Amino acid sequence: MTDSGPQDINGGHGVDEGGQRLPPPGDPAGVLGKQSLVALRAPAVRRLLALRARGGLSRQHVRLAGECLGASERTVWRWLAEASRSPAAAAHPGARHTSRFEITAEIRVLLAYWHGNASAVHRQLMERAAAEAGGVRAQTSGTGVSVPPDLVAVPGGAALSQVPLLDPVPSLSTFLRALRRDLTAGERAGLAIGPAAARAHDVFGKRPPSWRNHAWETDHVQAPLLVDADGDLVRPWITWFIDTATKVITGTAVTPGHPSRASVLAALRAAVVRDEPYGPAGGVPELVRMDRGKDFLSAAVTTALGAMGVTVKDLPAYSPHLKGTVESLNRAADRMLFAALPGYTAGPTGPRSERRGRTAGAVSALSFQDFTAEVLEWTTWWNAVHRPKALSGRTPLEAWQADPTPITDVPAADLWAFTLEDDGRPRKLTSHGVSWRGRTYTAAWTTGQAGRQVRVRYMPHHDHEIEVCDARGRHLGPAHLADAATPEQLQALREARAERARRLRSDAKAAERCAASDSPPPRARSPPSGWEPSRLPRPSVNSLPPTQRQG
Repeated sequence: MTDSGPQDINGGHGVDEGGQRLPPPGDPAGVLGKQSLVALRAPAVRRLLALRARGGLSRQHVRLAGECLGASERTVWRWLAEASRSPAAAAHPGARHTSRFEITAEIRVLLAYWHGNASAVHRQLMERAAAEAGGVRAQTSGTGVSVPPDLVAVPGGAALSQVPLLDPVPSLSTFLRALRRDLTAGERAGLAIGPAAARAHDVFGKRPPSWRNHAWETDHVQAPLLVDADGDLVRPWITWFIDTATKVITGTAVTPGHPSRASVLAALRAAVVRDEPYGPAGGVPELVRMDRGKDFLSAAVTTALGAMGVTVKDLPAYSPHLKGTVESLNRAADRMLFAALPGYTAGPTGPRSERRGRTAGAVSALSFQDFTAEVLEWTTWWNAVHRPKALSGRTPLEAWQADPTPITDVPAADLWAFTLEDDGRPRKLTSHGVSWRGRTYTAAWTTGQAGRQVRVRYMPHHDHEIEVCDARGRHLGPAHLADAATPEQLQALREARAERARRLRSDAKAAERCAASDSPPPRARSPPSGWEPSRLPRPSVNSLPPTQRQG
């Protein structure tokens, strides 16, 4: 007697070494799986129907199809008969054709009204059916009592007549099962919470890898914390630019009030300029992605970017996923930076509003200057210490420096218009320089211009340097802090004064020479009347000089 394989006492073919039951010989479900065989029924039936239409269908074809699909020959013939009568049966051969409950458009409206509360919707459907049944019984009994169609069914004021009438109303378990089957997880989250929750279940594409300065993204984010700005509690705003390839933050601007086109230009200047203290990352990008905010799409911003040859990509509304790099930066700043600072308003224990009308002394809050220092310090940490997963263990600054793509630089002097204007009050340039915010600024070009009316432009949270314009707005030049001037800046100031003095002396000497050349020569005096040369006395020989004496 030969061994035909492992057998169990119940007549099965056997089990494997792990204790799993083995399929019998020739069982296709053990190879393809049950679900795969069910999916193959429709193409097999369509093939058999095509053979029948050409007159080539035989019993052998039907038997072979049954063996491959794990069904009997009689079952395959029944599939063919059902498919001949109904095209819907050909799409799902062997499926049970029972009427099942499905989520309709009216029920979706109720789910949206109840914010995804399936139990409340089911209870409302039961009340609608019960009210209809009570009205029918009252009319058939002859009492004349009926349920009014505008009976309020929910506290919000919706009429009961707006609820769909189901006959019969499914059980709660059937209703929940249909809800999970007919609505995706994103739809259920969107009905319960909102569109933002639905986007968390969406699938998005991924852009191909790029290089540094290929594309930047920019956005505003309002810090969810209260800071003290000159005695008032405000929620500051941050405007920043980030490189999508290396994740390095190229430019940042912090403002206590709502951001404007001026703050966008200031952040752009900090992003483009690579000189200290802004660099080393920066330069001119090829593309900038931004939303449709009026400050980003203002004529000043688009003109500034267009002058540098930068393409502006304004994204459609309500599509934050199209600038996912800067949106991820906003979320990271909220979790890593804002949540750790005093005055945080989005946490479970913090206040939920700005407490309008209250002064800064009523709550514990950072000053705006301290908050700005925290933001700049965190930005430095992000660029030089943080290692995002997408960069394979490198910091954004390391990824930037490892990229060999050439960088296009723009001198800082060409971007003076990207700075913020001051309070608009004209200031006087004194012998000490320009006074702004209690500090004095000087530069070599200010030599000899004391007493002139000037205007100041500045970079937010960068008080080491300002830009000075005349009263009409014409740019005069940058000025640096007088008490923090470098030896080179002091030497340039001294050389400017010395050069001015030399130029004045040279001009004075040139003027003297010009006056001497323009004056006429002195005229000789005419001899007196009666003068004759022969009557002049001759000099004696001893009175002549030795060289004129004759021997």
